[in-house]
Amino acid sequence: MDEQKLFDTAMAAMKNAYAPYSHYSVGATIVTTGGAIYSGVNIENASYGLTNCAERTAIFKAVSEGHRKIKAIIIVNGTSEMSKPCGACRQVMSEFMDADGQVFLANKDNDYKEFTFDQILPLAFSEKDMD
Repeated sequence: MDEQKLFDTAMAAMKNAYAPYSHYSVGATIVTTGGAIYSGVNIENASYGLTNCAERTAIFKAVSEGHRKIKAIIIVNGTSEMSKPCGACRQVMSEFMDADGQVFLANKDNDYKEFTFDQILPLAFSEKDMD
């Protein structure tokens, strides 16, 4: 997998972020197990609870096109701090990523750290918990 291509794609997508309230733009790019690539951005709303994060936007785009398994995700923002997905995004990611899925958390300068999904959410809730 070409991490530079993922970073470039997420950075390009980030330019379309709608963040008039926080001024914190985020872009995310996912790769499905079939090799399809989807990007997303954060989309804010004056009613903050209706805001959608870049990670979920990318995932929802992939799922709406029939892709259910994510191999990797990169998340970037426009600051020098490493991106960190919120709890809601981590839980949504758990629905579509295996424990060993690749998660790249990056900043605007392409400084990034790679994690497995299990490292960023070690005790994810799943349907198995409902048995």
